[in-house]
Amino acid sequence: MPDSRVPRRRRFLVCEPRHFAVQYAINPWMRPDEPVDVIRALDQWQALVDTYRAHGHTVDTVKPVPGLPDMVFAANAAVVVEGRVFGSLFHAPERRPESVPYEAWFKAEGFEVYHPESVCEGEGDLVQAGRWILAGTGFRTTREAHREVQEFFGLPVISLTLVDPYFYHLDTALFVLDDDNVAYYPEAFSPGSREVLARLYPDAVIATREDAMAFGLNSVSDGRHVFVSPGATALADQLAERGYAPVPVDLSEFHKAGGGIKCCTQEIRENRS
Repeated sequence: MPDSRVPRRRRFLVCEPRHFAVQYAINPWMRPDEPVDVIRALDQWQALVDTYRAHGHTVDTVKPVPGLPDMVFAANAAVVVEGRVFGSLFHAPERRPESVPYEAWFKAEGFEVYHPESVCEGEGDLVQAGRWILAGTGFRTTREAHREVQEFFGLPVISLTLVDPYFYHLDTALFVLDDDNVAYYPEAFSPGSREVLARLYPDAVIATREDAMAFGLNSVSDGRHVFVSPGATALADQLAERGYAPVPVDLSEFHKAGGGIKCCTQEIRENRS
């Protein structure tokens, strides 16, 4: 396939995993008795930041807070569309304090932040996909939050129900390739949601369970380059066949907490896609 995919420069917000640990279990990946190598996590995270910058993207950082081991998962803090920030209200009490430092960062940057009334976990379950927002529910973000999001942004919200606890956030089961297409693992979704996705994206990249379990769908795409888990080899092959350029980045230390590349990456969309 000719090299016709065009990358778009992005602005990302990340948080250094200085205090990263698995201190509680709120998803099937988390085992508090399994130690985390913080030095390895820091090295992997820095490699991700360096890779983004090497591909022309802007990366901002929010200061980590002691006692918030999951704060590294910046995607869960908010969803930003056209410079408008819809904040978070975490499902787990352990994570709710994370909203405060992220809100402070956005306000310091001149953004106004909307406080959701319903449980909502940012880009973990909400992602702009061209003319609409794809929204996950079933384990974390509620359908009531989906309605809040639609009212706030004025964009159609497509609700998708997640059914497999290993894929507890939408961003573990699906990622947006560009304004017109996505990659996803069908069995992570309810039958009706699978039908919706098949209708919306008849040419979607379909991942295997093996690639999904390797956090292959917790990826970030700039429209050409796809920053993807090196363990998702079949998915990377499919992407290359479609004209995308897979960029493997190893964040395996973060898999111990149920996170990967996208979980560590908040996208700040300041202009219309």
